[in-house]
Amino acid sequence: MTGTIYCAWKVQSMTPSEFAEVRAFLLVASERSFRRAAKRLGVSPSALSRTIRSLEERLNARLLNRTTRSVAPTEVGQTLYDRVVPTMQAMTAAMRDVGGHASSPSGTVRVNLPSIAADLTIGPKLGAFAAAYPAIRLDLVVDNEMVDVVGAGFDVGVRSGDQVGRDMIAVRLSPDLNMVVVGSPAYFADRPPPCSPRDLASHRCLTYKWAKTGALMPWEFDGQKGRTTILVDSLLTANDTDVLVAAALQGVGVAYLAETTALPHLAAGRLERVLDGWSRPVPGFHLYYPDKTRMPPAVRAFIDFMRLRDD
Repeated sequence: MTGTIYCAWKVQSMTPSEFAEVRAFLLVASERSFRRAAKRLGVSPSALSRTIRSLEERLNARLLNRTTRSVAPTEVGQTLYDRVVPTMQAMTAAMRDVGGHASSPSGTVRVNLPSIAADLTIGPKLGAFAAAYPAIRLDLVVDNEMVDVVGAGFDVGVRSGDQVGRDMIAVRLSPDLNMVVVGSPAYFADRPPPCSPRDLASHRCLTYKWAKTGALMPWEFDGQKGRTTILVDSLLTANDTDVLVAAALQGVGVAYLAETTALPHLAAGRLERVLDGWSRPVPGFHLYYPDKTRMPPAVRAFIDFMRLRDD
């Protein structure tokens, strides 16, 4: 009885070497043969015999009755076998479940991203992603301000490539974005369109403004003398691109927008593009996250699915 209690205690506090010894014992007891068990373990029968003797000495109990023709568990050995096998089966099932979790990711992925990135990069892929990974829940927080994604508890963030910190890993989501200056036909009916960025000084400008810092988005252009940054006198500022588009459509002024945002209105004739020869691309959107040794499978699946493909 004492031997049985001691065996149970030892199983619960096994070191890696003791675990290997118990695993060897279970295999010998199951095969009823040192030779067959040794073959399955990839060791010699003599080495396996030494392992079993080490376990018996450690437990101070004889676990196997051996003859030249057969091997069978002793009463104590059978008790150990009966009690440990369910535990080993549970461990095997748990490891199988973890493997299945990795191949079929589940869980929640928290993403912080600006509204324009939600419209251009993540939004169009949500249906396909949900179909591919039905067990993954997405928590998308649209925020046009710069956020410490780690401190705020997000798994990943999305920002323009030039806004991603150097301590982050960045994955491209979109090509670089062309910026355009646009205004409504009604607005240009009352004044000539600008011919160069300097002419913007005489126009009513609609500019994006970051709420937390109060910084205005610079209007940047490419000309014969290289890059030019214009500090416009803004009639209206907003921290939402949709507001700027709405104001431009109503003839309030000219707006500096990503071309992809303006395209539907340009195609319909609701907006007109000016300074076309001066347009300058800005870095496209990137998904970024901290460097982690082990990334949750759901997060990895999201990153791999959303990344920009070369094809």
